[in-house]
Amino acid sequence: MESTQRSVTAELSGAPYTTRITSRGLELVADEPADHGGADLGMRPHEILLSALASCTAITVRMYADRKQWDIGPIRVTATMERKQEGREVETNIQLTVGISDAVPADQRERLLQIAGLCPVHRTLQSPITITKSLEA
Repeated sequence: MESTQRSVTAELSGAPYTTRITSRGLELVADEPADHGGADLGMRPHEILLSALASCTAITVRMYADRKQWDIGPIRVTATMERKQEGREVETNIQLTVGISDAVPADQRERLLQIAGLCPVHRTLQSPITITKSLEA
């Protein structure tokens, strides 16, 4: 089994929830909207999770289409999450909507939808995940 490692650091040091996230020298901001006590300077953490899935899906579809030399035009992926929580139990449903031009032949559109489900983030979210925690020394 091939092993890959990614690392992201989140630092919250000022405003109530505004968090700077860095990886590979790149930065983004996570926050909560004002009605939840934040400054609304960035996406909510669940929105960042959904953005990872939507962008990975679009990239995967584009890579496949490019490999097949299919001219499919722009790709639009919308990820919508519904969470239901009762006590500690959480049920999460994510809906992916993949937008590809109607001018693309139906068989190609159907194949691209299948490929959309093979993006690495999609596969990660559908596989067992183990999270361990430790305090920094």
